[in-house]
Amino acid sequence: MRIATWNVNSVKQRVPRLLPWLDQRQPDVVCLQETKLADDAFTKLLGDDLASRGYELALHGEAQWNGVAILSKVGLDDVVTGVAGAPGNPRPEARAVAATCSGIRVYSVYVPNGRIPESDHYQYKLGWLEALRQVLAAAQDDLMVCGDMNIAPTDEDVFDPDAYVGQTHVTPKERAALAKLEALGLHDVVRDHWPTERVFSYWDYRAGMFHRDLGMRIDLALASAPVAGRVRAAWVDRQARKGSGPSDHAPVIVDLDEAPDGNIGPVVPPPSAPAAKRGSAKLPQGRSPE
Repeated sequence: MRIATWNVNSVKQRVPRLLPWLDQRQPDVVCLQETKLADDAFTKLLGDDLASRGYELALHGEAQWNGVAILSKVGLDDVVTGVAGAPGNPRPEARAVAATCSGIRVYSVYVPNGRIPESDHYQYKLGWLEALRQVLAAAQDDLMVCGDMNIAPTDEDVFDPDAYVGQTHVTPKERAALAKLEALGLHDVVRDHWPTERVFSYWDYRAGMFHRDLGMRIDLALASAPVAGRVRAAWVDRQARKGSGPSDHAPVIVDLDEAPDGNIGPVVPPPSAPAAKRGSAKLPQGRSPE
């Protein structure tokens, strides 16, 4: 079974990329984030195209912002939207949907950005993550949590730690919240399979960040031990970030039981630029990573 997660940064804008990608990579389960469409609008836009490809849909969206989805060819049972007990901003936002797909409880999550450390939105992010932790603590043994975590787990997951000083995504409190999720027995399967490689999943649109391979790894696939033991390949589909009209995120793909493309490495194709030296590049001014 092939499971993928992708922050598409507006599914409406990404239709010309999404459908060919589905045909090329043939994932059985797809977790999407930042769909930015209400459920009825999503179904009207893509329902027929996805049904013709064999996908059932679990949607939790809202107009203009946020939005998550699960597409599945292998069953879609016990769909639950949202995270019980999660705070709002100020109202609840469409940031999580869960379903059981071929015996695996799959969560598609879009963790709040946090904006500025110690801001109200940052506290919202920490509270949301704690609510998610409590929900996952009661989940079944076969479990995958996939999505845009808006947290780089370690300094090795950003191109230059100095470039992110004073920004969200790398603060000790955020990383501690992510570590509490992993302490439930969840494995970061990309890092487990590629412990020392340079691998990112997000690159800012501006300043040639992608072409210089100056990015972050904030899109994760976390799996419980029974599922992690089935992983045969785990990689970032960097090809999907190339060309015209891409998302600023690339899909993360996890193959269970067998790997149709082989164990092809952490990114496809390989990075286009060598690792940057610390201090050699700065983030574009006026924007934090989303």
